[in-house]
Amino acid sequence: MITNLVVLGIYFAILFGIGIVASRRIKNMDDYYVGGKKLGYWMVAFSARATGESGWLLIGLTAMGALAGVSAYWVVVGEVLGVAVSWFFMAKPFKRLTDKYDSLTVPDFLESHFKAKGHTLRLVAALCLASFVIIYVSAQIDITGKAFETFLGLNYFTGAILGFMIVVAYIFVGGFLAVVWSDFFQGLLMFFGLLALPLVAYFGWEHHAELFGRLDAIDPTLVSIWGNTEDPWMQTATMLGFAFIGLGFLGSPQVYARFISVSDTKEIDKGRWVAIVFTLISDAAAVSIGLLARAIFTTPGSNPEAALGMSGEDTLMVLLQDTFPAFIIAIYIAIILSAIMSTIDSLLVVASSAIVRDLYQKVFHPEIKSEKLTRISSYVTLGMALLALAVAMTVAIVVPGRTVFWFSIFGWSGIAATFCPMIIYALFWPRFHQKGALACMISGFLAVPFFKFYVQELPNIGPYFEKLDVMGPAFLVSFIFGALVTYLWPAETSSAKEA
Repeated sequence: MITNLVVLGIYFAILFGIGIVASRRIKNMDDYYVGGKKLGYWMVAFSARATGESGWLLIGLTAMGALAGVSAYWVVVGEVLGVAVSWFFMAKPFKRLTDKYDSLTVPDFLESHFKAKGHTLRLVAALCLASFVIIYVSAQIDITGKAFETFLGLNYFTGAILGFMIVVAYIFVGGFLAVVWSDFFQGLLMFFGLLALPLVAYFGWEHHAELFGRLDAIDPTLVSIWGNTEDPWMQTATMLGFAFIGLGFLGSPQVYARFISVSDTKEIDKGRWVAIVFTLISDAAAVSIGLLARAIFTTPGSNPEAALGMSGEDTLMVLLQDTFPAFIIAIYIAIILSAIMSTIDSLLVVASSAIVRDLYQKVFHPEIKSEKLTRISSYVTLGMALLALAVAMTVAIVVPGRTVFWFSIFGWSGIAATFCPMIIYALFWPRFHQKGALACMISGFLAVPFFKFYVQELPNIGPYFEKLDVMGPAFLVSFIFGALVTYLWPAETSSAKEA
């Protein structure tokens, strides 16, 4: 325990130091929300990937690898494709347009791009974003509590509050720069930590050559790329449900804020391979950790949850304790917290920008000075963090059997279905207009709870949609409504393709 506390103390001291140094660079709103648009590709690539992964990578995806087997590698396929499409085809047009409009946020970009009259588009975008960000941040706070409980033996609620206080402290003083610099540091920890554990565990296990044979003996479906069923429709739903997670990289505001902040499009060309390699190695390593833990610690006919915790969420810790000494485990605890906090900090800054920049300044007080807004932004960030903490605590009490994967993916899917189809249309479809954008956002926003809480409960088709999950169906609904409204109610003057 003392070793863990010493290592974590050093880790948190580094984060606070980053926040203090970053605070000296904050002169105006540009600095607080997009780092003055001066960041290089290493910072942007690592920050975007650390933000996009979150705590579910180390706790949720490792658990999925243990329970689902090799079919969980479809998540890797989907995420690599999503990141590649985003960096190769979308990032540069988005960067050019946001520079042209001098945008600081995604709602800024939308209002300028569609030459919106009034603030309806900005208002809907900001409210939708803030709503699902609160859910997603609360999911990460929930993971923080579970991490402190599992790895340090602290009470769940104590751990959640402690982790919350740490991340809010360095964001409060340092804004976006503190987030990006800390994400770079935390991204490095995540990358090398995820790479090292399965390699050391695999070659240190005397039966490593029998890995897939062991898995087949435990449960033959663990070595099937199509999942644990013979039903071809269920197999397809399982594959797509895992792969569709990668759709969230095609325009989610917390990721695309990084493209606004990069210094120029040349840095995007340099950073694309960094982002892709990071995604491929980290995601594949997380699934592999789950496979190894299942093969080593369970036997044919046994309940995996008995060895690997509720829904497999102790998978990472069980393998760590079997592989490394206490000092190295303490470093991994910092890595787990890195994955969680790198997402919380980014989301809080994005949510704060939606309230302060897109609502308070642009809608209600356009005359207010930038210096005052910077101070207000800090307090709004704190307020939204407290709201997310309250949601996390409430869910922990009301839904004690929840899993990390479900809670995180619900928030991630909500942000993605609301914004990604609209961003794709805005960049590549000249006829797309404000009404279509509103249709995309509203339909995507509503489709996520509709599929999660209604369609998945229906007899006959519900189990298929449960495997498919909400991201793909909600994404499709948003695409369809955006196209229908654009065709049925064309704008008087269509937006020209500007990128």
